[in-house]
Amino acid sequence: MTRTMRQQWLHGFLDACLLCLLAERRDYGRGLVERLIAVGFDEVPGGTLYPALLRLERQGLVRTEREASTSGPPRKYYELTGAGHEAVRDRQRTWLDFRAAMDAVVTAPLPTGPRPSESGGP
Repeated sequence: MTRTMRQQWLHGFLDACLLCLLAERRDYGRGLVERLIAVGFDEVPGGTLYPALLRLERQGLVRTEREASTSGPPRKYYELTGAGHEAVRDRQRTWLDFRAAMDAVVTAPLPTGPRPSESGGP
């Protein structure tokens, strides 16, 4: 899979990924990026990450809190709200249904005969 395709797919699923990561524990922006990298995603730029976190906050799924940092300015930590925990469960169910549908299509046996355009027919 090309890097561009992986990035496009991540953009489509970033909100769900962030919610699931935050269901495990609260975290700050760079920590979330590092956790995404650890599971196999490419670096998520701040221009993509922070608008997604702000969107989740505006939807009432995430709340923020600033904490002092020993290595620089205060960090903004993100954690799920009650509605955020409900959204995680909903997104997990939706993902499982979507994945099952995709698996049914993507893992279907490939045809062994010539493609229609090669057979000389319509």
